[in-house]
Amino acid sequence: MHDLRKKIFESGKTVSRKARSRQQSAQASPASSRAGSRAASQHASEEEDFSDYEYEESLTSSIVNSEDGEELEPVALSETLHSRIVELLDQKRDSGQDRENKLIAYTELIRHHSSADETEELEGQLNDIIPLLMKTIQGRRTPQGVIWALKALTITILSTGAESIHDRVYSTLKGLCQDTDYDDDDESIKIEIIKAMCMSTMCGGGSAESAEEFLEFLIEIIESDGHIIQAGDNGPVVTTALEAWGFVASGLEDLEEQSAQALEAFIEQLESSDVGVQVAAGSNLALLLEIAREYTRETGETWNMRYDKDALLGRVNALTKESSKSISKRDRKQLHYTFNSIMTSLERGTGPGYSTARRLDNYEEEYGYRQKYRIQNISIVIDSWSLSAQIGMLKSILGGGLASHYLNNPLVKDMLNGAKTEYLSTPPNDRIEKRQSKSQKAGRGRKLMKEVSD
Repeated sequence: MHDLRKKIFESGKTVSRKARSRQQSAQASPASSRAGSRAASQHASEEEDFSDYEYEESLTSSIVNSEDGEELEPVALSETLHSRIVELLDQKRDSGQDRENKLIAYTELIRHHSSADETEELEGQLNDIIPLLMKTIQGRRTPQGVIWALKALTITILSTGAESIHDRVYSTLKGLCQDTDYDDDDESIKIEIIKAMCMSTMCGGGSAESAEEFLEFLIEIIESDGHIIQAGDNGPVVTTALEAWGFVASGLEDLEEQSAQALEAFIEQLESSDVGVQVAAGSNLALLLEIAREYTRETGETWNMRYDKDALLGRVNALTKESSKSISKRDRKQLHYTFNSIMTSLERGTGPGYSTARRLDNYEEEYGYRQKYRIQNISIVIDSWSLSAQIGMLKSILGGGLASHYLNNPLVKDMLNGAKTEYLSTPPNDRIEKRQSKSQKAGRGRKLMKEVSD
């Protein structure tokens, strides 16, 4: 069985158990590339805050500076990473705070920077790094130490894509996720465990069967409102489980076996009192129906998903107008925008961020897809719920470092390879060119290796 990650990047999707049985009977369906876009509200004015979902990322936020303010060359970053790893592995006589500080320094460096040299450095030390991180996670010396070890593990997997990691960490992570012994920061720890399991499954050597089993576990969390992992009615934990489901599902070709149960779970969560849960559940509903539409287009077959379409449209429409005073103005705006987008998707078969408002310069034409992710002068058009789920999870893990990983990490770049991109005439931040020019002129002959402040 090939690594799940390879299947995703070589064919676009992985093949489920049912699809594999069809292939064996000469009825295989081709791999798909997802299309779609988020539906927005009917009025362009309401879209301005959320439809521009443009994260204007620049490498400025991802550059390690030397003490005199100059950018360090990749070789210097690699040497800095080597120093961070050496420090991390040497924990003799360290206090709990010392270990946290080393974990933070290591994690923030690999979060905000990606290069071939750094990947090679990480791969060379992986057999020491992974056991250390797992020991820290299981040791539970301090809650923050556990959280940062989990963050470090997640980003290490995403940075290397090492195929041996999944079998080494997944079972332990799942057991810890179900544990009840965490007291302080229990919510944050469970959130980070789910993200680590997500990256382990999709980027660390997990198989298609592993992905399906993980999806089943996530549905159990969602259906139980978090009670199955001792996080009962915890909105952020359930939201993370929903987002992880969307990320993993976006890499699978055929979800028919799980579709009915998943659909029911997502519809149920539309009644949640937590806006984050409602938004994530609604987005997954749109994603699942998007996958079903593509499957029908490619095979001529339909999934056996039975649900009351009119009742679902009615509930989604109600959420576009939710006016409860118990919901903050910002949350209410997010709720309205997202469910307007979902409503358009259900009615017209579009993906996220699609605006039906007419263009001022051409009233016959709709604005179309408005949701974008911007990196320097590259604008990625988010025109499917699948792509939205992928970027959402990557953003939650890498934050501002997603720009560097998109440009330099083959794993991330390949994951988003099918996305439509638009190239702008000039970078969004002129300071990038100015700083790079200044560095090229003044940086020669100066010492490259400087200690990076924590």
